[in-house]
Amino acid sequence: MLTINPNNISTAKLHGYLLSAIAPRPIALASTMDANGNPNLSPFSFFNVFSANPPILIFSPARRVRNNTTKHTLENVHQIKEVVINVVNYDIVQQMSLSSTEYAQGVNEFKKAGFTMLKSDLVKPFRVAESPVQFECKVNKIISLGNEGGAGNLVICEVVKLHINEAVLDENQTIDQKKLDLVARAGGSFYSRAKDGFFEIPKPLSTLGIGVDNIPKEIRNSTVLTGNDLGMLGNVEKIPNTEDVNKFRAENSEFITQDSVKKHKFAKSFLKKGEVLSAWKVLLIK
Repeated sequence: MLTINPNNISTAKLHGYLLSAIAPRPIALASTMDANGNPNLSPFSFFNVFSANPPILIFSPARRVRNNTTKHTLENVHQIKEVVINVVNYDIVQQMSLSSTEYAQGVNEFKKAGFTMLKSDLVKPFRVAESPVQFECKVNKIISLGNEGGAGNLVICEVVKLHINEAVLDENQTIDQKKLDLVARAGGSFYSRAKDGFFEIPKPLSTLGIGVDNIPKEIRNSTVLTGNDLGMLGNVEKIPNTEDVNKFRAENSEFITQDSVKKHKFAKSFLKKGEVLSAWKVLLIK
């Protein structure tokens, strides 16, 4: 058996062991707002429920291991002590992943990830309309667990209102776990789907993805492509150029059509295989 003293390995290595061994973990898609009213959205898998009376949720935005800086979410909850915690199901997992991209301060991750901003009833931060369950919370306390890279910060949240999409309820108004179809985080690029077990999502680019907001409108409004599909398309640094598109068209002429529905279905077949750039080339063919 491998035996490790945490003090004898790097924080990055220890971080990897912890995330792989303690899994799957539920995901809090946390919506916050800074003092100037700018919305922020970011997922956290150091998260769970810890009390029903009062209803308490806790998530932990850790200091970055690589450079010991703090995340916008942590800075925001110090400024405005309110947060909306949105649960993540399979239908929005790709968009959730895209929202974890470290865009600059003031960039709206709702728009980048293609989510709809829904006004909350009791708190300032917006809800994610696509999330099946949304918890409006006030922040009771923030506990710093250290000052070095990798140190967590416990954000203790009290639920003041919750919203549940009726589509995930059964005839007794109880949440049906299969309808809810939650996903959870594991180590590396692995996630776990409540219904089907583990699957992988490549981590967002270290450079910035273009975001769903920069996808052409005719593609964003597709009747074929889902939010997850758009999330994958938005996680590219740049879209293929005309030369690459024309070359792809010449090599796949037997499949090319001007019918938008058929074209989007063809692109979707590439997305299912994880071939995002090929999907883009299909969509850009004129």
